[in-house]
Amino acid sequence: MKREKSLLILNTIGFILTIILNTLAITLPINGKTTGELSDMYPNLFVPAGVTFSIWSIIYLLLLSFIIYQWVVVFGKSKDTAFVNQIGSWFFISSIANSSWILAWHYVYPLISLVIMIVLFFSLAKIYMNLEIGNSTRSKSEKIVVHSCFSVYLGWITVATIANVTTVLVYYQWDGFGIDPEIWTIVMIAIASVIGIYFTWGKEDYLYTIVIIWALYGIYLKRSQAQDVPAIVWSAQIGMLANGLMMLFRLGKRLLVRRHQ
Repeated sequence: MKREKSLLILNTIGFILTIILNTLAITLPINGKTTGELSDMYPNLFVPAGVTFSIWSIIYLLLLSFIIYQWVVVFGKSKDTAFVNQIGSWFFISSIANSSWILAWHYVYPLISLVIMIVLFFSLAKIYMNLEIGNSTRSKSEKIVVHSCFSVYLGWITVATIANVTTVLVYYQWDGFGIDPEIWTIVMIAIASVIGIYFTWGKEDYLYTIVIIWALYGIYLKRSQAQDVPAIVWSAQIGMLANGLMMLFRLGKRLLVRRHQ
């Protein structure tokens, strides 16, 4: 129990640090520029509409619920604290990465921001695997509070990592081997779509897939408003449709299995 309490305190500190840095990024803002203004410095076709980033509010509410749930479980009568040890120090690492990314991004170090983003992605992926999300027989409360939190968080960071790679390539004026940026964007949309389909098919993680659909909707919304690249609009729509249909198929299959049990 001593280890669980230490991890709880560490996780709480990491969460508070993340909230402080992200709040300062909006209120100051850090280095005199907002996160959105910095994004506009690296124009590319994969960046979604600004409204899409409102998902961060949901992510931070889920993280807050995760922290509160830990306090309740660790200091309550429940003995189901295995998830705390499974997560270990990876959440704290992800919090440090999240906070560090804000600083690297606002002080215009895109390559460093990408390295940090990869660390954030890896730490969340490690948490996801350790918790066996999608393949676990954990308690209902843990699935609702803990698993859903990291499904949504990892889903968004998956898209953010792809976007961060794009930003670095734009910053260094990569010519894409002579291939049109429109084609590369369609390829990245396809990659994000396939990842979403995998998580629905292999993990039955619908929250992760919903986040992918939300990101694709953001790309669709921005490009349809700009009315500049119809192929990307169509690609985003196809990605959303494919993920939506896969979710319906898996849900229907699950219902049929339950009905025949």
